[in-house]
Amino acid sequence: MKLEGIATFVTVAESGSLSEAARRLRLSRSVVSERLAELERALGASLLQRSTRKLALTEDGAAFLARARRIVREVQDAAADLAERRGQLSGPLRIAAPVTFGRLHLGPALYPFLARHPGIRLTLELDDRRVDAATDGFDAVVRHGPLADTYLVAWQLASSRRVLVAAPAYLRRHGTPRSLAELEGHRGIFYMHRGGADWRFAAQGQAQVVHGQPGLVLNNGDMMRDAAIAGLGIALLPLFIISAALAAGSLRIIDVGIDAEAETIYIAHPDGQHPSAKLRALAAWLKEAFGSPPYWEAECAQVTKAEA
Repeated sequence: MKLEGIATFVTVAESGSLSEAARRLRLSRSVVSERLAELERALGASLLQRSTRKLALTEDGAAFLARARRIVREVQDAAADLAERRGQLSGPLRIAAPVTFGRLHLGPALYPFLARHPGIRLTLELDDRRVDAATDGFDAVVRHGPLADTYLVAWQLASSRRVLVAAPAYLRRHGTPRSLAELEGHRGIFYMHRGGADWRFAAQGQAQVVHGQPGLVLNNGDMMRDAAIAGLGIALLPLFIISAALAAGSLRIIDVGIDAEAETIYIAHPDGQHPSAKLRALAAWLKEAFGSPPYWEAECAQVTKAEA
């Protein structure tokens, strides 16, 4: 039984196809298929059910996958530990992050880190869905919001403040709400993954929910911002998405006398999984790069002060 065959099986199981596994491994599809066949012969068991459309794990394959993952990770961690003893950070690192935050802030912070540690082989997957870090094979996930997953161990990277915003043209047409009661009648732009057409605020430790008039529901922060700039309604968005629009005057903050529920930008790894030195180093690097308060909130504070 060869380690390369076990690693190939794990990649195929996580990617769901031979072609995608071949792309990730930078191998030909035929080599991936040969490695799987050799592993199945060594084990005397069929690990995958192959069809023209998709691959599925057999009962034996599902049982073997958990241990196969541990075997591959142990070998990778052992190699990384040796490199770290020599003062180097190296080896694979697979992270998932939200699309908008990844594009605007995570990427620019990552590039100098990777330049300083060329031995790290980072795979960054940007996706607004809430991935399962352990099941999907990620070393860590970067997320924005409340920490709801009890199976994750989270490190805070930055605070995140969300504000109500609208385009000046929208406010001229419909007026500027000054209270939660006035806000309720306004057309809203809502984030699909937050579960509905409402805005959530916090006062004295109690959550207050305002139901807006749903005008547009989206699953991407960039598009929510752009829809607000287009005058389609009011949106509750984090400052890391809208700082440039506020500076340009294309969006304005709406003060209804109460703050939105506080949220956090954090990096989290599965509970029970010992974080590698490179993951700890990355978390420390990102926290310093974002700052406290984060640089995008400091920029917004300057804009707000200038308008006042």
